[in-house]
Amino acid sequence: MATGIGRQTPCALLLRTRPALNHALTSLANPSLFSARRLFSLSFSSSSLATNKQHKRGPQPILSLLEIGGVKIGKDDVVRENDPTNNVTDSIFSKIGLQLHRRDNHPIGILKNAIYDYFDANYGGKFIKFDDICPLVSVKENFDDVLVPANHVSRSYNDTYYVDAQTVLRCHTSAHQAELLRRGHSHFLVTGDVYRRDSIDSTHYPVFHQMEGVRVFSPAEWIPSGLDATSYAATDLKKSLEGLARRLFGAVEMRWVDTYFPFTNPSFELEIYFQEKWMEVLGCGVTEQEILRRNGRLDNIAWAFGLGLERLAMVLFEIPDIRLFWLTDKRFTSQFSGGQLGVKFNPFSKFPPCYKDMSFWINDSFTENNLCEVVRGIAGDLVEEHPHMRSVGESRSFKR
Repeated sequence: MATGIGRQTPCALLLRTRPALNHALTSLANPSLFSARRLFSLSFSSSSLATNKQHKRGPQPILSLLEIGGVKIGKDDVVRENDPTNNVTDSIFSKIGLQLHRRDNHPIGILKNAIYDYFDANYGGKFIKFDDICPLVSVKENFDDVLVPANHVSRSYNDTYYVDAQTVLRCHTSAHQAELLRRGHSHFLVTGDVYRRDSIDSTHYPVFHQMEGVRVFSPAEWIPSGLDATSYAATDLKKSLEGLARRLFGAVEMRWVDTYFPFTNPSFELEIYFQEKWMEVLGCGVTEQEILRRNGRLDNIAWAFGLGLERLAMVLFEIPDIRLFWLTDKRFTSQFSGGQLGVKFNPFSKFPPCYKDMSFWINDSFTENNLCEVVRGIAGDLVEEHPHMRSVGESRSFKR
């Protein structure tokens, strides 16, 4: 544990919480129960956060052994108290294995099944589906295999959950793309829970669900068309995903926006005009040839897409807060028991928010994501957001 204390700055934080959290925040703010100053006076680099785990107290009991995709995962395999390269908290471990995407009567599972149905209907069952792959992957699988640059921000301890220096909780389902290509699959969909350190508000959560789709073409498929391989793949990709958007959202106006992803070229985002505004639906593109070459597909071309299930489900089911997906309250779960796409969420809580103003010391290496991990570790999902954060006595302000 790093013990050196650099220059410290007094910091004030305004938290908006649910009423039931009063006692939890008392623990956070009361020095006799939990010393915020003591916690934040420690060196707050990403690696030192991993060693400072006296605050990692999840609000719910946590199973110590899980099995996902035939792989057994113990808590000690993921949350390592004495490993300076580990930054996985108890609250994050508690989400591993819940697999909301495999529940047919949950909005995430309902949306996944609707997308599966679309691809089955339009491709005659060619797409192989994977939705039970272990989320523990190597740094190589998560970053190198999909050409994420060595200096990319997503590799930092501030953005990614590291189990150790060579193992992470996957940041995206693309982490399995290379392996599946090496196995010889030419049509596949990968769905799973992914993990990214993030802020606290109604649209961000450190665990969410993605779907990755890949289709590989042989020369015999594009040569007769008269198009070059890249143009053929891009045309097929756009046709396929426009059909998916119509399946989910109806007859909506669409547009394609050029963008950049490390693993596709050209790369696009599909936007639809929905509820009187343009909304991004997914990102996609023609797979970089280097990825295909490394995985033994020298003469092929391919396309790939990725989409966030929560983001679309919030719109389709009119769910206003991403944290609601994790509720086990029957007032939430029973609303989707029919397994039908398009059921509108009926709010069941009318309690007003509570605001708590807190102050504590930080040093120069403090980051907002580190604060969010501390708050989640103590209060779970009861803290709805931290809308205002400022340094006392200085002109610099932090606002969310």
